[in-house]
Amino acid sequence: MTRFMRIVTTGLLGLFLSTAQMNAEVRLMMVEELGCPWCDRWKAEIGPIYPKTAEGRIAPLFKVMIRDPLSDGITLNSPPVYTPTFILLNNNQEVGRIEGYQSDAFFWWFVETMIKKLPEDAQKDPGT
Repeated sequence: MTRFMRIVTTGLLGLFLSTAQMNAEVRLMMVEELGCPWCDRWKAEIGPIYPKTAEGRIAPLFKVMIRDPLSDGITLNSPPVYTPTFILLNNNQEVGRIEGYQSDAFFWWFVETMIKKLPEDAQKDPGT
């Protein structure tokens, strides 16, 4: 193999590995329902700032309604019962969950605790 081919091959392998790591998908699923006052409170207090935080970049939020079927491939430890429920997913597998919303301090503490359960490389803020 020529030196040029080795450089190209090494570069492509590095790109592939970086893409594979980025595809190790960490997300925060918010389970909600219409008329849920605690869901509305979370949306008012945390919703606007969540995507701007390190936690929001590590685990982007997506929302589902409690009675809607989950996307194929998502595996939970148990079905959500309360709203809001926040479920941290790593490659569509449940890592941890927060049931309910009491306050911003409670929410941030639990999100940080759940993120610490992720593999070390998945805990890094992709925005830095």
